[in-house]
Amino acid sequence: MEAGTGRMISRITTFAFEGVEARPIDVQVQLTGGANAFKIVGLPDKAVGESQERVRAAFSALGLSLPPERTTVNLAPADLPKEGSHYDLAIALAILSAIGAIPRDSLEGVAAIGELALDGGLAQTNGALPAAMAAEALEMALICPQPCGAEAAWSGGTVLAAPSLIALVNHFNGTRPIMPAKSGPLAEAPAPPDLRDVKGQDGAKRALEIAAAGGHNLMMIGAPGSGKSMLAQRLPGLLPPLSARELLKVSQVHSIAGLLERGQLSRTRPFRSPHHSASMPAMVGGGIKAKPGEVSMAHHGVLFLDELPEFTSQVLDSLRQPLENGEAVISRANRHVKYPSRFQLIAAANPCKCGGGAGAFQCRKGPTCQANYFSRISGPFLDRIDLFVDVAPVTAMDLSLPAPAEGTAEAAARVARARDIQTRRYGESDVRRRNVNADTPGSEIEALCRLDRGAKELVTKAAEQMALSARAYYRVLKVSRTIADLDGAADVARVHTAEALTYRFRPAMPARAPGIVG
Repeated sequence: MEAGTGRMISRITTFAFEGVEARPIDVQVQLTGGANAFKIVGLPDKAVGESQERVRAAFSALGLSLPPERTTVNLAPADLPKEGSHYDLAIALAILSAIGAIPRDSLEGVAAIGELALDGGLAQTNGALPAAMAAEALEMALICPQPCGAEAAWSGGTVLAAPSLIALVNHFNGTRPIMPAKSGPLAEAPAPPDLRDVKGQDGAKRALEIAAAGGHNLMMIGAPGSGKSMLAQRLPGLLPPLSARELLKVSQVHSIAGLLERGQLSRTRPFRSPHHSASMPAMVGGGIKAKPGEVSMAHHGVLFLDELPEFTSQVLDSLRQPLENGEAVISRANRHVKYPSRFQLIAAANPCKCGGGAGAFQCRKGPTCQANYFSRISGPFLDRIDLFVDVAPVTAMDLSLPAPAEGTAEAAARVARARDIQTRRYGESDVRRRNVNADTPGSEIEALCRLDRGAKELVTKAAEQMALSARAYYRVLKVSRTIADLDGAADVARVHTAEALTYRFRPAMPARAPGIVG
């Protein structure tokens, strides 16, 4: 607090959210002579501008009133847009300090976020975890609403979770201190669905295991009722739990989106399955406040797109950048907002619009129907998919068979061993942004593959005959590396590359149909 012109300026820190990053905002309150007025400056949006009325009502509930003079609230830096109602608490505390209702030095070393209710209570606010992590980095304590305390405490910093504004007044005046909040237990995840429930489909299960082991994108093509959705729903059970670093990253996104219930974090990887009518802002993020989309809420998890050709071409092509770079960039006239979006894509599609199966789903239009159906998906999008697998219709004989001997537990154990090999190979680093084969740049994968002579000849000849793009070529190498990891092999052999090439089928493109060359 400073006296620039004889008038004291009260200060407190709050945060503005840019993606999952919380940027510190200096809330400055100055009381000056003149007519009674309340002015908020610093590019506030409508929700911030309405803080005046919420603060006025909350003060009235405390038996106080706003100062009978001009009150200026400056949110610095002034050129950064301020959005949301979480500025209420910081503004109210700075005014309380300015009028002497709380000690003038009580706001030093603290930051605050929270929305005020008209009765002076504090309502739950999105973004408590990123704000707490930012406060901890600044060596500050965070004041937040009581419902946000368990979430914010995961930051490891000091968190004061208050139920109301009067509770904070009593705390700062020493009459009833608020104890620091403690983080709650991790949420207990329900048991994942078991692969034993899927009868038959050994080839699709093998592809799913390879996808889980290397973090590869997978597309399943098959008639309705063949088990594509069942297989996709069982992928999270094959994946290892989130690491501590991944857990915080995922939880930051979910905190901004308001998806953390009771402040509980979960080590289960996200599984998002948007409807095919989803818009581009819903998928990649956007809207008035640039909220995270499905690709970001699936960060370090799985994004399942059922009935892939039914999504609009614009939505599917908007996924190309997140698939390639692991982040979604939302452009605005005055800024760019980035959200992490490193997810594993699992897609499912019928062979054609009719269904492409037998009986009621039998196609009566021939190959043209398939070509027209898949023409909605661009070549560059398909080029970013590592594995294509045909899911054959399940027969009555398949359904009458006993449950398979192997289920999710056995497959997950093999996936875990392959992932351990990759973790030792790459390490776990946010700077390198990879710890699975699928995320390895093409410039490095050739050195890591160490193809034997037969494998090198096969992949070179296949790349020419199948007209593989450079991206597809490197994806074949990555899948080969994953198959070798599942076998525990140090080098990639011809058999590994041969299996990887069988997954390079591209729908509705007969000229590039699979066939092991050589």
